Amino acid sequence: MKVRIYQPSKTAMQSGRAKTHRWLLEYEIETPRRPEPLMGWISSGDTLNQVKLGFETREEAIAFAQKKGWEFTVQDAATRRVRPRNYADNFRHDRPRI
Repeated sequence: MKVRIYQPSKTAMQSGRAKTHRWLLEYEIETPRRPEPLMGWISSGDTLNQVKLGFETREEAIAFAQKKGWEFTVQDAATRRVRPRNYADNFRHDRPRI
């Protein structure tokens, strides 16, 4: 069984970074997704893709996957780049292009 270990990024609906510090273990999809004939929704015969396990640290998630004997891939989180900005910069004539 293949699993993916990652740290989730913040959603577009969030202004803060809550719920982004935990590590998630998610199962990889083993059966292909296909449209359901009656409603047209996308479905899969595999229900494990709905399960996400949360861990405090990356090492805990890796240890859990190794204990179960699963193949895993670890995705490191992208580093957050903060550009310091000033409110007065919005009204400068020679604003830097972003």
